[in-house]
Amino acid sequence: MEKERFTMLLLEPGEIFFEDYSVQMKSLDTSISEEQKWIDGRLKLCSKSLVFVSKDINQPLIKIQLKEAIVIDQCESSKDITGRNNVLSVECKQYVEMLEKNILAPYKFVHQHATFCFYFNYAKVENCLPHILQLLRAATLPTAEQNGMIMAIVHSRQSRVSFDTSWLEDLYEQVVLETQANKVLPLVINPGRILLTTSRIYFQPYNNLDQHPVLKIQLKDIINIIKRRFLLRQVGLEIKWLRQTENKVEHLFISLKNEKDRDELYTNLLNQPTVSLERVPQDQMTMRWQNGSLSNYDYLLYINSLADRTFHDLTQYPVMPWVIQDYTSSTLDLNDPSVYRDLSKPIGALELNRLERLKERYLEMSEPKFLYGSHYSAPGFVLFYLVRKYPQYMLCLQNGRFDHPDRMFNSVADVWKNVLVNMSDFKELVPEFYDTSSGGDFLVNSYGIDFGYRHDGTKIGDVHLPPWANEPAHFVQVLRDALESDFVSRSLHHWIDLIFGYKQRGVEAEKASNVFFHLCYEGAVDLDTIRDINDRHGLEVQIMEFGQIPKQIFTLPHPKRSVLMLDKVYTETVSTSLKSGTERENPLTKMLELSELITFQSHKDSVSSITMMNKDRLDEIVSAGQDGMLKLYSIKSKKLTRSVALSLLPLSSCISYYTPSHRNILVVGSWDNSLIFYDVEFGRVIDTLQGHEDAVSCLALSPSRQIIVSGSWDCTAKVWQCYTSGSKIKLSECLIAQLDHDSKITCINISRDETLLVSGTEDGEIFLWNMDTYNLQFTVKGHTRKVNALDFDEEGKSIISCAEDKVLNIIDIHTSTQIYRITIEHEPLTLAWLGSFLLMGDSSGNINVWNRQGATIVSRIHCHDGPIHALLVSAENNIVLTGGKDRKLIVWESTKL
Repeated sequence: MEKERFTMLLLEPGEIFFEDYSVQMKSLDTSISEEQKWIDGRLKLCSKSLVFVSKDINQPLIKIQLKEAIVIDQCESSKDITGRNNVLSVECKQYVEMLEKNILAPYKFVHQHATFCFYFNYAKVENCLPHILQLLRAATLPTAEQNGMIMAIVHSRQSRVSFDTSWLEDLYEQVVLETQANKVLPLVINPGRILLTTSRIYFQPYNNLDQHPVLKIQLKDIINIIKRRFLLRQVGLEIKWLRQTENKVEHLFISLKNEKDRDELYTNLLNQPTVSLERVPQDQMTMRWQNGSLSNYDYLLYINSLADRTFHDLTQYPVMPWVIQDYTSSTLDLNDPSVYRDLSKPIGALELNRLERLKERYLEMSEPKFLYGSHYSAPGFVLFYLVRKYPQYMLCLQNGRFDHPDRMFNSVADVWKNVLVNMSDFKELVPEFYDTSSGGDFLVNSYGIDFGYRHDGTKIGDVHLPPWANEPAHFVQVLRDALESDFVSRSLHHWIDLIFGYKQRGVEAEKASNVFFHLCYEGAVDLDTIRDINDRHGLEVQIMEFGQIPKQIFTLPHPKRSVLMLDKVYTETVSTSLKSGTERENPLTKMLELSELITFQSHKDSVSSITMMNKDRLDEIVSAGQDGMLKLYSIKSKKLTRSVALSLLPLSSCISYYTPSHRNILVVGSWDNSLIFYDVEFGRVIDTLQGHEDAVSCLALSPSRQIIVSGSWDCTAKVWQCYTSGSKIKLSECLIAQLDHDSKITCINISRDETLLVSGTEDGEIFLWNMDTYNLQFTVKGHTRKVNALDFDEEGKSIISCAEDKVLNIIDIHTSTQIYRITIEHEPLTLAWLGSFLLMGDSSGNINVWNRQGATIVSRIHCHDGPIHALLVSAENNIVLTGGKDRKLIVWESTKL
């Protein structure tokens, strides 16, 4: 229990605490005591009640709700029954006793008339009484009008009080902004003032109840600043910061008067030079999750945060899925698919019979229709799960009472059964079910609270766990293991689509049986436009009690996780534990180093393409240049071995393959519209294929299919059968397919399994083709300018592209959606994979090393004096070849650190 017995959780949700007074209290109710003495304590003046806190912890706190008060006045003289001056008399119809003997228990409502006298030790009653009577008048109004009057009183007090600048830490820090703000905690609002300076942000509450008289946060310690909704309005701001003395991540959640004030504070905070935020783009976090460097648990917390779900607001508490459906077996095999819930369906659609009955009701409804009359997350559901850990929240929310014993969270199996069959129960879980750091403490009645007895006489204690769980910590660990399992990883994107994505609303929600009451959707109603305060209050209460749909984050299908990449090391918790803020370094996030072995400078113009010989000639490399020359080199002898003049115009690309008769063929693309076939063994040009009507810009090879694909500025990509015989090449016989585009083709590539072909164009479009049928799978506008290079990931599930707009894009093949985007400092020109590292050669001669697991650029290595136009990695991943505008071809040895 807290040292201070009084907390704002003893008040109504959102009630304001103004100030307190040193008093002595005496009850004139003879039923309490014939010889009632004056009791020392403090009187708390709150917006809807008066609370007396005795110094004797065995005595209960007495709360007098102002709506229950009959008369509040000053006793006029010492001739009255109190025998004292400076006394406040409060006559009421009933009062509430709380925390008797300092035990947390349901409140005791005393339904009888009583009169309490408060003798003020220091303050003057005549100075306090007008404020008390003002609040008393407010208590006679309907709830909406009462709340409006109270907020007017609060804002009036806020506007009259300025921040006490004596609290400033540094005489030299300059004030940037001062404004009214409320500090927000679950069910609690504490008004005060925010002061932003050039080095700190301060919060000064108007009362003395906060942990700090003034909260001080150094701007350099701020990790993140997030705009939030609060009470359905865009007025919230959450500041995540590191308390250096304890190396602990803290959160300050504040609400401001209106959206304009919130945005002004947000902008001014970001404009301070000492603010350096931990900004990781959304698509980068998705990539980290896809690649296994971010756990399912942490990714769900991250998405919840994006969707305005926070641990500091019960109306928007983070939501997690049920993933296990077996809570009755004595053992649980996480390798058995039957133990898992179907994540492609909302809770309400898991049991078919119930769903059919809900749909029948749905068809009979008038617009706006809804399938589910209850929600999957609301304050009552959150506290249903967490009542043992936060009993004071439940007492606050339910006016001093716990729920009926039979309706409490008594058994995991019973709750799961209920959410499957009950016509009004569709709740999902909260993060605590998967938080192994807490050890399942929310399942244990550690405070020893008397919650009552069930209908069968059973006293309520700890939550009954499934037979397969030994203890709460084991139960949570098993659930966490299930959440991180391959089975859940394969299908978690479906649940994300339902809760945060494209199936959240509209036609797709109807198809997925995922339709809730219309008022729970963000933007369904603009409360600021509703003038009638009673109508507005009614809507607020309705939406708060029903629950809120998270803000929609994804409007297209969410990409799948790359399950084949998942290894135990990948699922280590990293960088985004939003609740604890803990970070761990992923063992796979390593650096890459390149050591220069050989430098060749044989071309008279830029090196445009590099390839390596196949099979037994792995030490030989080939370059094609814009000087029209083809060059062959030996890595072993470190010498140029052959130089061939192929064209008067620049050569754009070259590839190497072997014929069935073991002849090594080089195919070279030229700006003279041709494909040139060169026999390495015989040292001669076999044939020249005039395959296009404009320059050949790029080539790709499908070895198993014996297919060459050429891209051209004539807006076509052509698929050719590889040359295999000694006869001349006939255009009509070797052309397999022509793939038409809308602009010049600048780059092409084939997936590792040779089933997909991707092409990029001068206007920034990306085309995906099926290699079996040569049909177009999709086209996307991936960039605003020319696409420079394309590649696939190892599994062939994503397309990686870079362009003149300096952007690196990753596009999911199954959904054609962009799942990652980052802007590179210098224009990226070439791409090549080296294990889990993506190498990008740029226009300034650097190789940018992008780490797949961390989804971030981890280093930059300077290689050339000018743009890198050619980049190749050997099959063994230990040799890297680069060619640039500086006419150099450099052989590098790669080392992972």
